[in-house]
Amino acid sequence: MQQIIKLRHSFLNGHGRPRTAFFFNDITNMAQRVTFYIDGFNFYYGLRRTKRNEPQWADYYWINMVKLCQGFLGEGQEVEKVIYFTASPLNPEKSSRQSAFLNANKLINGDRFEVVRGKYLDKQIQCPNCHYAISRPEEKKTDVNISVRMIADCVLDATDTIVLVSADSDLVPPLEFIQKQYPEKRIKVYFPPSNFSCDLKDNLIHHSSKPVLMYKNERRFRDAIMPDVVTDGTKRYEVPEKWRPANIVR
Repeated sequence: MQQIIKLRHSFLNGHGRPRTAFFFNDITNMAQRVTFYIDGFNFYYGLRRTKRNEPQWADYYWINMVKLCQGFLGEGQEVEKVIYFTASPLNPEKSSRQSAFLNANKLINGDRFEVVRGKYLDKQIQCPNCHYAISRPEEKKTDVNISVRMIADCVLDATDTIVLVSADSDLVPPLEFIQKQYPEKRIKVYFPPSNFSCDLKDNLIHHSSKPVLMYKNERRFRDAIMPDVVTDGTKRYEVPEKWRPANIVR
């Protein structure tokens, strides 16, 4: 089987416009490369909200992200990379739990799991009536980092299928850009548990697709739970004490 693939080149034709070349490519035995772009904040707090009514979802804090994503693949697809976009919490205990989770995933999955960090900043919120102000941490740069990486992977032809794991409507513009400029790239959107975006859903419907509700795939979460201790004989990471079933507030 052959497929015509359009390649964009940086050189110009005689009219000063980018040239587009077409090549025949034999894809008979080529697996489709699938890259997952995970909005860590959206994903984690989706699990927390779901846990309020269904306590067993707390068991999925300690999860192998690559194995979870593999559970959603179809025939002829393979995980190229799982990219987890997050920021280190300002609270030391929360930061320690997050580090254990991320390091365990890196130890198990190697180069297939990548972490891209933004940052938390203190945001002052003031009551309009009493003018009392409180400080609340707010995650910054995650949506920008996701946008840049998705577009860069298209430019560099580093993936065939983009899977966005988020319900953040701010990510509609980069998807629209990719849909217009790189129509050969497939796009899927998975909504983390307890999260939904009408804007993202409408974008997919306009392109004859629909979002995947991860909440309806609990079995895949259960199958991806990591062992309590993840080790290679040298490095060792344990499920945080607060995340152990006996210690989770249900």
